[in-house]
Amino acid sequence: MSNKSGIVKYHVKLSFEVDGLVERADIIGAIFGQTEGLLGPEMNLNELQRVSKVGRIEVNTKSTSNTTNGDALIPMSTDIDTCALIAAGIESIDKVGPFDCVFKLEAIDDVRAAKKDDIVRRAKEIKQRWATKTVSEGESMLKDVHEGDSKRLSTYGPSKLTCSSGVFDSPWIILVEGRADVINLLRAGYDNAIAIEGAKIDESIKELCASKNTIVAFIDGDRAGGFILKELKSVVNIDYELRADTGVEVEELSPQRIDEILRPIADEIKTGKPVAVLKSADDKPIAEIASRVFPNLNETLEAVALDENEKEIFKVPISEVVSKLSTQSGIKYLLLDGIITQRLLEGAKNAGIECVIGHRVAKLTNSEGLNLKTFGDLGVV
Repeated sequence: MSNKSGIVKYHVKLSFEVDGLVERADIIGAIFGQTEGLLGPEMNLNELQRVSKVGRIEVNTKSTSNTTNGDALIPMSTDIDTCALIAAGIESIDKVGPFDCVFKLEAIDDVRAAKKDDIVRRAKEIKQRWATKTVSEGESMLKDVHEGDSKRLSTYGPSKLTCSSGVFDSPWIILVEGRADVINLLRAGYDNAIAIEGAKIDESIKELCASKNTIVAFIDGDRAGGFILKELKSVVNIDYELRADTGVEVEELSPQRIDEILRPIADEIKTGKPVAVLKSADDKPIAEIASRVFPNLNETLEAVALDENEKEIFKVPISEVVSKLSTQSGIKYLLLDGIITQRLLEGAKNAGIECVIGHRVAKLTNSEGLNLKTFGDLGVV
């Protein structure tokens, strides 16, 4: 077996139990032999090792008087779909030599995620140590740029709470926890933030919020942030509650990540249009399909039919779709730039369609067994 592999992405971990005494080599032989040809030539383990997609399989065994059990670890640099198929293929093995056996998948570990965690942990250590050293001239210059005349820091109220200059004139403001958060929002282009600076909410914060049209709270993603948000909501009317990523403070977010979190809210406040939101996380796979099809379907007055592999079967004007359904099979998704009507519903049912997506759903009867969604439900518009 090859010891070489590509950059390992996943560790597939399995346990096994054999009703007899076998050696490590017997386990490896069963893994290779009984999966050969099962998943097609392109997913043959020998072939995957040859092209460095699978590394050396590690097997540990423990024997009792008449059984053998243990675990196997398979390093893989394929995509997650291939990992899952290989794992399922190995779980189907029911014999090692003449003995019955059971293989069970224990985990598919993302090696890269673990590396990222290590990198972030180490980066935090470096940052903490570096912060104790003298601030370099370059850092001072950057700070001057970030807090320059156009977006300089200021203070608000008798308690001199740290804020950015836009707080005074902006019709909406962002409440954050501390001074470092205000500076980080400046870096991301938001100059209307003010720090509450403590769990006890200052009276000047209440007065400022009363004078603004919209109040956004942007709080750290840790446990303490939850308590602060609860306290803040008890004294101020919050229009939007935002949190940094779990376990992360606002001051630690990159400017790009801050903008990703704040931009939809800023756009909604600016345009007055609500942000498109996916109503149910269970619909995420369907929402991804709708998001991909919608730009080329919207305002065309057409309907698109897709098969189970999400490949287009046909695209026709809405006026022709019901008659078209009567001559087609293999349709799983139907998306249309229009209203889902009773007539369309009956045609879709007869064609064996699972899901229909449109702009609106008319008042329908007998819609059981068919998944009906609007683009709005799916967070597309």
